[in-house]
Amino acid sequence: MALTFACAVPAGAAERPNILWLTSEDHGPEMGCYGDANARTPNVDALAAKGMIFKHAWSTHPVCAPARTAIITGLYSHSSGGIHMRSMVPIPATLRLFPEFLREAGYYCTNHSKEDYNVPKTERTWDASSNQAHWRNRAPGQPFFAVFNSTKSHESQIRTRPHRAIADPAKIRVPAYHPDVPEVRQDWAQYYDKVSEADADAGARLRELEEAGLSANTIVFYYGDHGSGMPRSKRWPSNSGLHVPLVVYFPPQWQHLAPSEYRPGGTSDRLVSFVDLAPTVLSLAGVQPPPWMQGRAFAGPYQGDPPDYLFGARGRMDERADTVRSVTDGRYVYLRNFYPHVSQGQRVTYQFETPTTRIWRTQFDAGLTNEAQSLFWRVPKAPEELYDLTDDRDEVHNLADSPEHQAILRRMRAALQSHQREVRDVALLPEGELHSRLRGDSPYEMARDESRYPFQRVLAAADLASRLEPADVPQLRAWLEDTDSAVRYWAALGFLMRGSEAVQRDQELLRRALADSSPHVRIVAAEALATHGAASDLGRCLDVLRELAAPRANGVFVAMSALAAIEALGPKSRPLHPFVSTLDPNFPVPHERFASYVPRQIANILPEARTEAAPSVSPRRAKKQQRR
Repeated sequence: MALTFACAVPAGAAERPNILWLTSEDHGPEMGCYGDANARTPNVDALAAKGMIFKHAWSTHPVCAPARTAIITGLYSHSSGGIHMRSMVPIPATLRLFPEFLREAGYYCTNHSKEDYNVPKTERTWDASSNQAHWRNRAPGQPFFAVFNSTKSHESQIRTRPHRAIADPAKIRVPAYHPDVPEVRQDWAQYYDKVSEADADAGARLRELEEAGLSANTIVFYYGDHGSGMPRSKRWPSNSGLHVPLVVYFPPQWQHLAPSEYRPGGTSDRLVSFVDLAPTVLSLAGVQPPPWMQGRAFAGPYQGDPPDYLFGARGRMDERADTVRSVTDGRYVYLRNFYPHVSQGQRVTYQFETPTTRIWRTQFDAGLTNEAQSLFWRVPKAPEELYDLTDDRDEVHNLADSPEHQAILRRMRAALQSHQREVRDVALLPEGELHSRLRGDSPYEMARDESRYPFQRVLAAADLASRLEPADVPQLRAWLEDTDSAVRYWAALGFLMRGSEAVQRDQELLRRALADSSPHVRIVAAEALATHGAASDLGRCLDVLRELAAPRANGVFVAMSALAAIEALGPKSRPLHPFVSTLDPNFPVPHERFASYVPRQIANILPEARTEAAPSVSPRRAKKQQRR
């Protein structure tokens, strides 16, 4: 149904509350109202003192673009297909971004100003979305929904030097996974300073509301978009990367719309996810959330029962592919690593700009990190991780092999698999196939077409391949000849993940896979054979990767996969370096959001090109990528 917006305010709209969202970037619950003694956050603390804190709020994804995509759609981004960092996928014409429902109900909707969605918006999404957008510009008597986003605590700001220090690095608690060295303490202290600046931004917006005489008629939310910008928080879907502050204030006039457990100055144990935000704000506006939204309203007349679990997911982070899923019940955190052959700390170029990341890696390479500090860099990752937050807040003691925790492990594993089935986790496909399987529609629709996405078979293959059990190799052999290319892809990955013994035992199967109809299968087979196979296979494997790494001939997704394999081969791929140096970084891409990744990969393969890679991207593309 097409939306139309009239100039007049609909009858009854003026009787609805205003709704203000104050958001900030890259920070977790390191705030005074959450009990952090190092924090200086008086404005949000004051809001919490008269409102309510949610103790267990999770972002759905540990980086901004997929997290904001989940908020604006009300869908998990591994369900919509918008999970990969700075990507772009279509959504069904029958689904709407949630501000459109509010505008139809008579709300004036503004966003100031970050969007960063991995799905397209339309002219119907916002009344205004820019650094000039403000609720003041609404029609007389019109209720507003307004978002103000602070960038003060963004990852880029915790490493900006010079910095006028306020927090004392000596008083900072360094988490168990970070080395306790001056560089790390400085970054953490600067992070606290930047969170204070984000708090000040929130205070300024609250004063605007007060001065306009609107505080008594406005419901206020404050939340961060994912965990801190420090490494092992941002980009990692554990509690450290997904746990966010969420404070909500209901003025007395509107407390009948508050959560059932709402008490001024109180706390809530309810589990809250980012997919709950869209249905909640619609409920507050008196709009029944559409049934396709995957969250539950936690306030308003349409509030639902609390969920038993919260779910998170990690996909590609800039130039680095990964597939991780997570779940928490508020106490335990379970992670499923479908790519155990890559570390938590893959070299994401942007993350390595933070001093903590660099010194941490240096310490690890020098053998100076302890067990907890080494987990971030170690390969392979454990296929399954289980942590008890009651006595392991830093998630460094993996209980997945603990005999006493097997019942909990099975329960959390089952909850995750049930969730993946329920939302039709489409991001188990290689990113290229997430796009190539479309028929003019969207990943969300494709995932519900069994002929294009045999989900249960793909999930079974991904699960078995990444468990690394030697006894599963016979099934991998069968799946390497499956009719579906994604099943074959996971089977090939299963051999690569298991290493030399598995690859050498089934070299002939993998050699045949070098001619597979799917380029993604060919790339994995080439990497497996080149890494673990016979020396005589290396030349043919490099030929396959050379052919598929050319972005103009193969497109961005295939080229990215092939270049990742070339980099993973290290010295074995040196014969391809002259070819890589000739690749044009300004090839056509389906959307500008994909433009920077191949240049970064080229720079990673050819360290001497790192200083040249950024300028080689057109200025227009470079500007689009500045704020990450």
